Amino acid sequence: MTEKRTVGRRAALGLATAAGVVGATARPAGAATGGRPRGPRPVSRPRATGELGRIRLTWEGEAYEPLVDHYAVYGSESAGFPISPQTLLTKTVFSTFAHNGMGGRSRRWHYRVVVVDAAGERSGPCPEFSASSTESVTVSGRPLATVGSFDHKSLELALAPAGYAQYPARFPSGVNVTSGSGAEAGWSYIHPGPMDSWAGRRSHRFTFRFRLDAVPAGAPWLAMWLVDTHASSPGAALFALNGTQVREVPLERGATRGSLEGDATLPGTVLKPSYVEFALPTSALVAGENVLTIDKNTGSWHVYDALGIFLR
Repeated sequence: MTEKRTVGRRAALGLATAAGVVGATARPAGAATGGRPRGPRPVSRPRATGELGRIRLTWEGEAYEPLVDHYAVYGSESAGFPISPQTLLTKTVFSTFAHNGMGGRSRRWHYRVVVVDAAGERSGPCPEFSASSTESVTVSGRPLATVGSFDHKSLELALAPAGYAQYPARFPSGVNVTSGSGAEAGWSYIHPGPMDSWAGRRSHRFTFRFRLDAVPAGAPWLAMWLVDTHASSPGAALFALNGTQVREVPLERGATRGSLEGDATLPGTVLKPSYVEFALPTSALVAGENVLTIDKNTGSWHVYDALGIFLR
């Protein structure tokens, strides 16, 4: 049993399992071949990949004794930054880290990772590596119709931040809103799914109506920002435009706090915002009223930040 736990921890840390290491006699802690003490070696192959609202980091560890205690991840928007408590982003036992909370604008960050072993010895930092987050269509595009503010808050929406129990009485047939002034008052902050007993354990549809004087010549995009989702069963959102199914999007796991809290910008918040953005088929749009539907046929609730149609 002990051996299995050790292997599992090594896998979480991204450590290679060399042939003959497991079950073999280990070197004394801090000792290397020839009896010379050594500390942990720096991570290898660090990589940063920009995504919408975040930058995802990965790296590889190496099998050695003593075992790694954690990785310390440092970062800054300034290249050549110092390793210090002020630039420490997180400590993790995993060989990956999602640097979240970057919002819709593209931001470039620089990173270095330090290995800390069980004795508190530290490796040198790995070479600096960098990436930029992806810019949102809410920044680069022109809004055609929106509900909400794209500010990582649900507070302007109906029933927010904690009135989920009132949803069945307030929206017995689901949400049906037309874009324009006051639309937020009719758009529920929380969208339940069939796993939610407080909402009848059934599917729920949200309908967003918007008018176009003419079909736009550019590329229409949908942006749906979420403040939080259910931690274990976020389900999926099924989008249709004017009766034509467009896409079903599995939602990211959240923190299961968005049903009670509505501000993901507060220091120390546990809320986990996520983003859904994709191009809509221009052929599905019409001059006059357009109808976007969002069906929640699987999983539990998600909480909105904002929803919009943009032209890019």
